[in-house]
Amino acid sequence: MSWSASLPRLFETFAQTRASQGVVIRQRGVFMDRFSELCLGPLETVPVSVVAQPGVTLMSLVADALGGRSQGVHPIWRRALRSAVPEGAEAVLRPLFAREYSMVPDCLTPTAPLWEIDLSVQLDRLAEIPPHLLLQELETDFGGTVPRQWQSVVDRPKAFIHAYAAILGAVWEAFGPIWARAGSLLARETERVGVAVVSNALPLVLAGLGPKIRFAGQTVYVPDPHPETFERGARRVVLVPIVSGNGASVFSFDRSDAVWFGYPVPGLNTLWTAQQATAERDPLRLVVGSLRAGILRELVRPCTMGSLASALNCTPATVTYHCGQLEAAGLLTRERRGQRVVARRTASGAALVTLLSG
Repeated sequence: MSWSASLPRLFETFAQTRASQGVVIRQRGVFMDRFSELCLGPLETVPVSVVAQPGVTLMSLVADALGGRSQGVHPIWRRALRSAVPEGAEAVLRPLFAREYSMVPDCLTPTAPLWEIDLSVQLDRLAEIPPHLLLQELETDFGGTVPRQWQSVVDRPKAFIHAYAAILGAVWEAFGPIWARAGSLLARETERVGVAVVSNALPLVLAGLGPKIRFAGQTVYVPDPHPETFERGARRVVLVPIVSGNGASVFSFDRSDAVWFGYPVPGLNTLWTAQQATAERDPLRLVVGSLRAGILRELVRPCTMGSLASALNCTPATVTYHCGQLEAAGLLTRERRGQRVVARRTASGAALVTLLSG
């Protein structure tokens, strides 16, 4: 099935209306003072599995590249993913990643069943979600009072489902080759955890699952703006290595069959090495400089100064200065919208990026 072929019509349809806990996706550096707790019980009795579930990586990528929730995705990957979807994708996804609420309804996550690792099957299933099922889950998740940012979804659930599934399909089409290259890292991590379990070294694994997850005694702590305490009970613990960024954190503790949490796969940086080396020979960087090349590539769609600064890991003042230089050269324009300044590439800027990105 070609996901990208139907994107423009779907987004146009959805835009006509615009103005359970589910899966939780944490933003790097946010809410680090509050944690949900998962009480595991005696570790020698805990059944543990490792699942290379691509849907979890996909949700982490979407959250970072399009949802404004940093997962530490490499800027090269982030730009490629943003280029893979049409303008308007962020608006479609906005209800899922509103700062006030930190969950994605279970029916919208390509992770159920958790052990189904053929993502094409998951995405096909997601595209066929009955609208009434989504509406029922929203009612349940929010106690009967659906937040205002979900109103466009409530008004046109079928259009939203189709547009949402198309976004996920387009992102994965762009990222699939990287996931394939990560196969050896995922296999190595599965082996590492298996050895730790049989050698009673599980505490060492749990204590080293990335910068966000903490472990002490028999309890795992995961950053959460709305912290709760969960008991594992008799459920299996599933570890899901994520191939997105070093700040990745996705979890779900309310399933009946398992509790699972995702963390950055060890060795993730090795996947960036070849791309970084290529970037260092980038003709666009040689012509306009590293940061200005990054700005022009980020402007595949209009961006605010703040979002540019976040994407490029620099201060707003630095971005403002370099945007001024690019504007003087006729490569971008800036427009004030209330308290925000939005930059966009000019035709000359777009042509330069195309010319020097072959």
